[in-house]
Amino acid sequence: MTKLKQEYDEAGFCIARNAIDAGLAAEMVAHVHWLCEKHPDVRPERLGHGLMVDDPFMHRLVTDDRLVDIAAQFLGPNVAMFAAHYIAKKPGTGQAVQWHQDGSYWPLEPMEVATLWVAGSDSTIATGCMRVVPGTQNSRMLKRSEMVDLDPDKYVLGIGIRSDDIDDAEAVDIELNAGDISIHNPTIIHGSNANTSDRWRVGLTLRYIPTTTKVTSEGHASIMCRGAIDPAVGNSYAERPAYVEDEHMPFAGCETWVGGGR
Repeated sequence: MTKLKQEYDEAGFCIARNAIDAGLAAEMVAHVHWLCEKHPDVRPERLGHGLMVDDPFMHRLVTDDRLVDIAAQFLGPNVAMFAAHYIAKKPGTGQAVQWHQDGSYWPLEPMEVATLWVAGSDSTIATGCMRVVPGTQNSRMLKRSEMVDLDPDKYVLGIGIRSDDIDDAEAVDIELNAGDISIHNPTIIHGSNANTSDRWRVGLTLRYIPTTTKVTSEGHASIMCRGAIDPAVGNSYAERPAYVEDEHMPFAGCETWVGGGR
């Protein structure tokens, strides 16, 4: 068992420091700003999978060997990326993420998933870093009927766990430097506060699954990252997109994507 996997099994989360280089982290930040310009009606906390599944930079990022190597420690050799989601918080107005369990929202059977939270910028208490409640990875998954609707002007998610049901004193702040990654269990209760600082907080959640896990949402396209597809599962996979100048964000190595993939 790897050290990361051991820490994850014991605490429900772990941290991989300096997992990606500063250049790739900076490209993530640039990608958020590029997406915000392209989709001005979408808040930066809600830059979801549908906006990126055909984006060559996102394919380049999620198939990076450094990220897939980490995911494979938890999932085995056959790895796909089920969903990507930037939760980027603007200075001063970045929204909070209510307490929740990831698995409550995901159409996966079985719930075998490794969430990599990749820091494009420093994620600190002031900027609204992720917070977890250790030990809750051993809890049962809450049902929709047990959660509450949330004010979309204040919170990123539409539903979440009642604040009164969580003891904030037990929470642990996961502060990360740009390029660090945290990995957390789909059952652990976590959230984050609003960004009240004068700096951006750019984080990207990547939900990796083994290719034996079925995505039950019809028409959803995952991204194949490593190993073999299991045809019996019946998941759909996006084709590797070609980089088109003036249509996609330029990135290091984008010229090798001209004409379709690598």
